[in-house]
Amino acid sequence: MFQGIIEKVSTNRASSKAVLPVIILAVSLLVSGVYWQVGGHSFIHLDDPIYVAKNPNVLRGLTVEGVRWAFTTFHAANWHPLTWLSHMLDVELFGTSAGWHHRMNGLLHLLNTELLFLVLWRMTGGIWPSAFVAALFGVHPLHVESVAWVAERKDVLSTLFWILTMGVYIRYVERPGVGRYLLVAVSFALGLMCKPMLVTLPFVLLLLDWWPLGRMAPSDPPHFLSGRLSVPVVSRLVWEKVPLLGLSALSCTITYLAQAKGGAVTQFEHIPFGSRISNAFVSYVVYLGKTVWPSSLAVFYPHPELFRLGIPIWQVTGAVLLLGGLTFLAIWHCKRRPYLAVGWLWYLGTLVPVIGLVQVGGQVLADRYTYVPLIGVFIAIAWGVPGVLGTWRFRKQFLVGIGGGVILAMGISAWNQAGYWRDSITLFTRTLKVTEKNWLIWNSLGVAYDELGQPQRAISCYRETLQISPYYAQAWHNLGLAYENSGQPQQAIAAYRETVRIKPDYPEVWNNLGVSYGKLGDHRQAIDSFREAVRIRPDYAKAWYNLGGAYYMLGQRDKAGEVYQQLLRIDPATAQSFLVQLGPAK
Repeated sequence: MFQGIIEKVSTNRASSKAVLPVIILAVSLLVSGVYWQVGGHSFIHLDDPIYVAKNPNVLRGLTVEGVRWAFTTFHAANWHPLTWLSHMLDVELFGTSAGWHHRMNGLLHLLNTELLFLVLWRMTGGIWPSAFVAALFGVHPLHVESVAWVAERKDVLSTLFWILTMGVYIRYVERPGVGRYLLVAVSFALGLMCKPMLVTLPFVLLLLDWWPLGRMAPSDPPHFLSGRLSVPVVSRLVWEKVPLLGLSALSCTITYLAQAKGGAVTQFEHIPFGSRISNAFVSYVVYLGKTVWPSSLAVFYPHPELFRLGIPIWQVTGAVLLLGGLTFLAIWHCKRRPYLAVGWLWYLGTLVPVIGLVQVGGQVLADRYTYVPLIGVFIAIAWGVPGVLGTWRFRKQFLVGIGGGVILAMGISAWNQAGYWRDSITLFTRTLKVTEKNWLIWNSLGVAYDELGQPQRAISCYRETLQISPYYAQAWHNLGLAYENSGQPQQAIAAYRETVRIKPDYPEVWNNLGVSYGKLGDHRQAIDSFREAVRIRPDYAKAWYNLGGAYYMLGQRDKAGEVYQQLLRIDPATAQSFLVQLGPAK
């Protein structure tokens, strides 16, 4: 049966080759037109400093030490060594300016779009539905976040390996063999080392076995409502995926450990499991709504449960009914239109890792999470709408008109959305206009103003943050820094004190508190603060340096000498600098 499908698809491919270059060129121009602007964008003061702009391991470029770090670190609460290496390669090739880092994201997205078209066309033989899926994928506004945000390199890079894995899987299906299977496994493993979002890919490959590859039954096209579904064949296909599922399980374990160690996994008592389930149902529907009408998109959507607001029961009930109804319809029609069920289950399944059942961070949902899942929705639409129209005489004109109009409208919207990512001030100001109680973005906007040397504006933003979230220690710390930068050490001390009241084990704040006391001439209080900083972090060279300076200002040179000996063990370069500081007074 599968051989017959291959022959039919091969015939369709042969007849479509004439328009293939035209489609690839058109899709490439469309995507390039949307994202050409990102080459002039800046780094964003949200995750970009952690990933690139202020990450010393990345800023050194590709080094042996950097490669070792990439494979052993849980930095940023993740384990994705290939993502780190890609950022290092950018620095090695283009330096530290933001433009080429953005352009590389755009180029990867363009490559993903073209490969998605080619892989779908190879699987199905349907050149125009495949082109429609690829075009929507390339220009949908929900995907802007994954492309225009340097820190989301992991999205576009991991999806490259997702699509490549699908491509080599087709070759394996056409002629199974150990070598070809190993190529599938290697491609999949490389993708997992970019982002663990790929853990659901083995299940997607099973869906593709059903449609369009037709491997689940020995004869007629398989469907759940017929008696011809071959259980032995399905079992064999499941066993075939066991090595890939093993890689998924390993990736899930490593990811959970990384996020737990990095503090990204919210404690269960903060957001009850029942609330997370409710939010999962509602988020599925919200993503669908934004797919159809992508307005009010934001870089961060605050979780209402953090403010004890909860989700209205009518929203949860409506979401459950809608999702249940769509699932029933997809399965009911799977005999004649299996692509509906495949696309819908693709969407539902690939969102599971990021739907909030395990809450990571304070967001209720995120646009970037749709980068892969929406491919399933686009597949259902691209093959489903022509199927519904049947043999209607104006079918072709309708599809061209509506399809072209949708792609054009999404492209314009995506171009506009990408413009908001020009710089931190523009992006965060826009986000605050379309969201409420956005404590994280008020704080990030304050950091952006601080970086621009506008501490008074930063102070105003931090105060807005603390109005929403008064126990946000990072905002209190940032407020203290802003007061420090504006020459108000007394106010800085008050902010730092509030920070350590909320979060006592915060060595940077204790160090900054000591610096503020030192500016007021209170060196004994400064010493107490610096000592607390090095108690929490014994290898904190900057705090040891400041402690030695405070001892020196009090005339306690023996104590300052002890600090010098400690610095020699921790950081010889800082110790040498400290010795230079002491030199003139000897």
